[in-house]
Amino acid sequence: MSDRISAFAHGLVDTHCHLDAREFDRDRDEVVRMATEAGVKTIVVPAIGRQNFALVADVCQRYPACIAAYGIHPLFVAQAVPSDLDLLREIVAGSAPLAIGEIGLDFFVQSPDIERQEYYFVEQLKIARDHDLPVILHVRRAIDAVLKHLRRITVRGGIAHAFNGSRQQAEMLIGLGFKLGFGGAMTFERALRIRELARTLPLDAVVLETDAPDIPPAWVGEGRNSPVELPHIAAVLADLRSEDVGTVAEMTTINAIRALPRLG
Repeated sequence: MSDRISAFAHGLVDTHCHLDAREFDRDRDEVVRMATEAGVKTIVVPAIGRQNFALVADVCQRYPACIAAYGIHPLFVAQAVPSDLDLLREIVAGSAPLAIGEIGLDFFVQSPDIERQEYYFVEQLKIARDHDLPVILHVRRAIDAVLKHLRRITVRGGIAHAFNGSRQQAEMLIGLGFKLGFGGAMTFERALRIRELARTLPLDAVVLETDAPDIPPAWVGEGRNSPVELPHIAAVLADLRSEDVGTVAEMTTINAIRALPRLG
């Protein structure tokens, strides 16, 4: 199947959506239905740690549009223990997930435990490497540190979720086989750096995401984000780039499939 045919079959891909979150408990069926009807045919649901591995699996079993990734998020390593890595290895060996994620480093938080974050990040990179899986990265104020580890432990690329780094850092990640995720933050006019990157990076390096229920786009305000917003986010990207929205939608879906081959 060609990339173009595969993109048509998949529609839009929300490459990052925490559909298992409690914010969706009251109307998850409706959220998925509305997103699917809006053209969002695939929703990637990344785990954040052992505490929600089962929830993510349940959501992805209930909804054919959803596909799981499993990992330990850097903001949840304080609750993690080494046996969680053993469980992750068992899941990977038994279910062949889409990717290892969401994993990474977050130095934005106050007094981050850098050593602990790096231990779990490195161990999960090794799991991805050993099973030839892509990774879904969470990175805040830590791109250079993430790049250091990615150069030492070679993985098959993946997605740098909610990218907010420099042009040089973007190009380094792209060179390592990563696509860059853009979503709600890009829709704010004051987000000058993100919008400039979204406008000028090669389109074949960009994927779309919502990070729902978080990072709502400008028109949602303080409300809950949802995968149904993805077509509007795609339209914002097309407007920034002065390109046809259909072209942007098709290309970002192709990019998602290239970054996460099991989507195809």
